[in-house]
Amino acid sequence: MDDPTMALLRRYQPWRRFAEVAFWAVVLGAQVVFNSTVTWIDLGRGVNGHAFWEPWAWEITSNLAVGLLIPCIVAFERRFPLRLATAPRNVGAHVLGSLLFCLAHVAVTQALRYVAYSLMGAPFPVPGRLLTLAYEYLKDVRSYVLILIALFSYRFVLLRLQGEARVLDAPESPQGDPPPAPASRPERFLVRKLRREFLIAAADIDWLQAQGNYIGLRVNGHDYLLRSTLSDFLGQLDPARFVRVHRSYAVNLDRIAEIEPVDSGDARLQMKDGSVVPCSRRYRDALGAAAG
Repeated sequence: MDDPTMALLRRYQPWRRFAEVAFWAVVLGAQVVFNSTVTWIDLGRGVNGHAFWEPWAWEITSNLAVGLLIPCIVAFERRFPLRLATAPRNVGAHVLGSLLFCLAHVAVTQALRYVAYSLMGAPFPVPGRLLTLAYEYLKDVRSYVLILIALFSYRFVLLRLQGEARVLDAPESPQGDPPPAPASRPERFLVRKLRREFLIAAADIDWLQAQGNYIGLRVNGHDYLLRSTLSDFLGQLDPARFVRVHRSYAVNLDRIAEIEPVDSGDARLQMKDGSVVPCSRRYRDALGAAAG
């Protein structure tokens, strides 16, 4: 019987993308309301000649541009991950990334504001370019870092709840004995979850899914993460048992209950644990050959 944490995570997975988008929508929407109100008060409630809609236009366009750029930051961080082992060589890339983020944010924001002022029939104020860019970078580098912190915190919580797997280290040989030959294919993995450690067998893996810098392992109804790419990890597994069926998925042939073709040429794999894994037509021949 599944523990409540894993049951909650499984119910969350179909809604995960919606929840992530909703989180940023709420955060950016709250910033629009708060910053627009504060800016309107600072401007003297229109005494200085600014219309009531202008602070709202400024904040809506700025935060909308940030929202459009967040997926780019996520993809950029996956390409240049900031981990303990990779941070020294990737921090320079993120300094450049923050500058590119600022340039894109300013360009998209100004374009959206031009449209907003045109719709309101008001002249569009063109700010000084160099001064604006320097001022915006001071704000945008902070936003860039805060977005990264939010991503790291979210992944850390999911990782703690799901548990992280790793290949077991080879046992140490007695002093004076030659070291044992490394195993070509790992048979067991050590999983850490909420300060507990236990073993899972490679043969018990139902299917695998690429998830950024990790792959998700589906094992007897539970989900675990392992830091690796799908291609590299498949190279360690038995090719007679595990086969790739999608750009982001691989399955254990022994755990397939049914192959259901669809009109597009793809297929859906009904697994014995009740889950469904997509199979693209690119990999259907390889699946058939492996199963046959």
